[in-house]
Amino acid sequence: MKIFLTGGTGLIGKHFIDTFKSEHHFTVLSRSPEIARKQLPLSVRIVDDVDKIEDIGEFDAVINLAGEPIADKRWTNNQKRIICESRWNTTSTLVNKINQSTNPPSVFLSGSAIGYYGRQGDVDVVETTVPHKEFTHDVCVKWEAIANTIDASKTRLCILRTGVVLASHGGALDKMALPFKLGLGGKIGSGTQYLSWIHIDDMVRAMMHLLTSDDAHGNFNFTAPRPVTNAEFSSALAKALKRPCLFTVPRITMKLAMGEAADMILEGQKVIPQRLLASGYLFNYPDVNRALGAIYNKDQQPLNDL
Repeated sequence: MKIFLTGGTGLIGKHFIDTFKSEHHFTVLSRSPEIARKQLPLSVRIVDDVDKIEDIGEFDAVINLAGEPIADKRWTNNQKRIICESRWNTTSTLVNKINQSTNPPSVFLSGSAIGYYGRQGDVDVVETTVPHKEFTHDVCVKWEAIANTIDASKTRLCILRTGVVLASHGGALDKMALPFKLGLGGKIGSGTQYLSWIHIDDMVRAMMHLLTSDDAHGNFNFTAPRPVTNAEFSSALAKALKRPCLFTVPRITMKLAMGEAADMILEGQKVIPQRLLASGYLFNYPDVNRALGAIYNKDQQPLNDL
C-alpha cells in the first residue's frame, strides 16, 4: 500500500511507520524535511509541500495526524489559534487535494481527539454521546467537519478520536511518570476523574485495521476498552515503576501550572471504543496494568497478533 502521511515525525506517526515500513511505502509531509530525514527510515519519501504532489491519487491511503501539541503550552489566545489552525488548515488542504483528484485515494484516516466530548464526568462515553461545549470540543468539531467535506462516494473516511497514548518514549507518559520516578508520585486532585488511554501498539494496529477494513467509516474512539480513574492509573504507574504512590497534587497546583489546559487532566472522560470493538478489532493491551507492564518491564506479551 502507498500511504501519504502528515505528522510523520510525531509519536504516533513514527511508530506507525516503524511498525509497517517493511510492508508499505510511505511519503511524509514535513515542514522541516532536514529534521524529518534524521528521524525517519531512509525508505520514507519526504515532501515539504502538498502541492509538490501532482496527483494525490497516486496513493492508496492518506493519514492525517498533523497538529500542534495541545498540552505542551498554556492556552493563551495566540496558542489556541495555533492549535486550531495547525489542524484545520492541513485537513482542509488535504481534503481539497483529494476531492480534486480524478482517481483519489480509497481511504482517508483523519485525526481528532476525545476532547471532542468535553467534560463528561463518570458516564460511559461512546461515539454518539452528546458533547459538552468547551475549547477542546470547538477544536475537534470544526476539525472533523472539514474532514467530512471529503467526497464520501469516492474516498472512505475514518475519524480517529484519540485518547492519551501510552508509549515508552515521548508523549504524555514521560511527563506523567517523572514525579513517580523521583518518588513524588500520586493522584491528581480527587483522583476520581477518568483517564481514557491507549497503548501505542494498539493505536497503530487499530489504524491499520481501519485502513484494511473496507466497510469501516465514520467516527471511532481510539481508547482502550477499560478506562481508569486517575487514582487507579497512578497506582498502576507506581507499580510498574516500582515506586511509591503517596502524594496528592492539589487542583490549584495544576491550574497554576497549566491554566485552562489543566481541565483536560482535572475533569477527564470515561471513553469506550464501542465502534472499534464492533468492527472486530482485538486489543493487545485492554488493561492498564498490562499496558504499563509492557512499557516499563517488558513482562507482558501482546494478546493478539496482526
